[in-house]
Amino acid sequence: MAGKAEEITVSSGLTPNGVSGRSAGGGMMPKQTDPFAKSGVTRDYIAAQAPATNALTLLRNVPGVVVASADPTGATDRMSVSIRGMNQNELGYELEGMNPSDVLYYSPTSSGWADTENIGSVTVTPGAPDLMAPTFSAVGGLISEKLRDPSHKFGGLLDLTYGGNNMRREFLRLDSGEWGHTGIHSFASFSDTQASNWRGPGGLHRWHVDFKANKKWGDGNSISAFMSYNDVQENLYTYPTMAQWNAYGINYNYSKNFTGSNTNYYKFHQYEWKHARASVQMKFKLAEGLNLSVTPYIFDVDGTVQGGSTLNQNKAFLGADSATPLQFPDGSASSQVAQSNDTFHESTFGINSVLDWKKGHNDLQFGYWYSYINYAEDPTYSLPDAAGNASRWGQDPVLTASGAALKQWDAHVIQQTNTLSLMDTYSLLHDRLKISVGFKEAMITRTATNLMPGATYATGFSDAQPLPRVAISYQITPRDQVYINGTTAFREAAAITPSVDMFSSSTGQMTSRHVTGGIKPEYSIAEELGYRHYGKYFNLSLSFFNYNFTNRQITSSSLVEGTTITTSLNGGGQTTRGISGEISLPRWHHFTPYFSGQYLHATTDNNLASNGTYLPTAGKVAVLSPKFSGAIGLSYDDGHVFGNFAFNYVGSEYSTFMNDEKIPSYVTANLGIGYRFNDVFFLKRPQLQLNLTNLGNNHYLSGAWGLTTNAHNTLGTDGHTVIKGGAPTYITGGNFTGLVSFTSGF
Repeated sequence: MAGKAEEITVSSGLTPNGVSGRSAGGGMMPKQTDPFAKSGVTRDYIAAQAPATNALTLLRNVPGVVVASADPTGATDRMSVSIRGMNQNELGYELEGMNPSDVLYYSPTSSGWADTENIGSVTVTPGAPDLMAPTFSAVGGLISEKLRDPSHKFGGLLDLTYGGNNMRREFLRLDSGEWGHTGIHSFASFSDTQASNWRGPGGLHRWHVDFKANKKWGDGNSISAFMSYNDVQENLYTYPTMAQWNAYGINYNYSKNFTGSNTNYYKFHQYEWKHARASVQMKFKLAEGLNLSVTPYIFDVDGTVQGGSTLNQNKAFLGADSATPLQFPDGSASSQVAQSNDTFHESTFGINSVLDWKKGHNDLQFGYWYSYINYAEDPTYSLPDAAGNASRWGQDPVLTASGAALKQWDAHVIQQTNTLSLMDTYSLLHDRLKISVGFKEAMITRTATNLMPGATYATGFSDAQPLPRVAISYQITPRDQVYINGTTAFREAAAITPSVDMFSSSTGQMTSRHVTGGIKPEYSIAEELGYRHYGKYFNLSLSFFNYNFTNRQITSSSLVEGTTITTSLNGGGQTTRGISGEISLPRWHHFTPYFSGQYLHATTDNNLASNGTYLPTAGKVAVLSPKFSGAIGLSYDDGHVFGNFAFNYVGSEYSTFMNDEKIPSYVTANLGIGYRFNDVFFLKRPQLQLNLTNLGNNHYLSGAWGLTTNAHNTLGTDGHTVIKGGAPTYITGGNFTGLVSFTSGF
């Protein structure tokens, strides 16, 4: 062999559901190099979770992320997520190059993005999101989901899941392989999920379709097309106050039976959302070092959310005008229980483009993002039949004396967003030192009309915000990196509430008045200092952060005459500081440990205006900001036997700005175990998997649904004005549930 070159061939493979068995932290700590905090989960971790879960629930172990789930399966969007004390309405979202969220309410609706079996990775950037991402609302960071690529070979995956709460789920994916000799590969999948509510009557039914196709050619040219459709029907859970929780616990639910007059009948509290999303990511190499990426996308949703209310035939109003007598069926009583139908339609078109020029040690990027939103919402009422069934999409509304449908508002909103971004990165010392300077100018124009009598017909505003940033990273050794960055971000107030006038249908009084010129946007200045080590004995990531907010906007929800109203509470100035980190150890006898944690100190900087005076909130702890949170994870995979255990702790969180009511701290633990068989006939690596959620069946409040400034009557700073308290409402965490899945490739 002397004088001959030695060749070593290393081969590896994935299971049919994409598991490699080699990811750091069992798929919970992928390697990062960007000059800002970044974490996430990969396919090795995702595949070990319950198949019905969604992207946000998958992040429960990531440092600084607190997931408040109402359902143990993770199949519902009736949940909330926060990062470093900033809730999900302050985050940005990205899916296959597009913005998949509701850009007016900033709701992620992540259960409709993609089925779990198709998710390749989910990444969290808590402090300084990608400047070129198609979002302007990422004050608290960016959550990005990427799908797996289609297989180069024909085949598929079957996943069948059954278990607690009458869960039944079927998933089927087909990979086309290459289309002839075109270089095009694709997959399409379908799933059907049904489950009963774990508390109270009713349940969930979800249909979902995913499609992805891609083609690569030449040197750096590619096109990737993505589409998903999601239709979910769900009976809602109740959101108890603290008094209701203490009195009834998990037994505070909607009524299973209709008495003819009870507004808490469960069929009056449900929703259906139909989402369609599509994007085409195109990347072209224009010249040596010059690349262009363009991603057009569309997002369309039809939705209806129900609630229960009572109508009086002889005392009703359409806006500020009397609507009586309402057109009730002959022989009806003058007072009737009614179902509120909050129907809405939103269509979004966007295009995001980035021109990237690399020359020598310099990398210059120029980005442009345009978004157009067309939104309409007009809540109506329907009368139920003797069995309690009513029209869910408002096809048979209650009519006023003049023949018009009885409504609380009738709004139409158009919003256009233009952003220009510029980022320049210079590399020194053989690429060990990188200095980046960037700037983003976000320009938003919103116009709204409201056809309700007595309402201001047309409102609107225009806003432009400059968003500079700087970041520096230094690779001390091949295994060690330090970074520092400073960023700015902003967010307009959530929901349409600031743009339209809303009225009580029972009194004609205005319940919410539009804000002329719009509410002042939330603005933040943030700094991060971080360190990473990826070594033989351990992997470590630490991040120290500091935020200064002005006009901090806190999103809250409440029921008004049966309709869910989302509002923004102005929290004034806020200072947030803390440290977050994660550590994983190398595989030892097929075991992989993982640890994450965060310390958070967030305070309100000023007193809040209320009733002509001020609440003494300066120095109080900020809402939804637990001082301590953390997770312990342990993964095992020897090729046949596999498993994943996670223990989570979330400290107590205040639900009022006055700190006079809070969510108690809680712990949860989840376990997944399974066995992979060798190929059996045409079945490739079939496996059985058991997922156990909330071991110990802990009954707890996982988050807040409706925040208030103060829960109890409080004396204002003027010394004599009593500011009346309002009870916050809460999300109840899911129960213990076991799910069994059979998965196989073919």
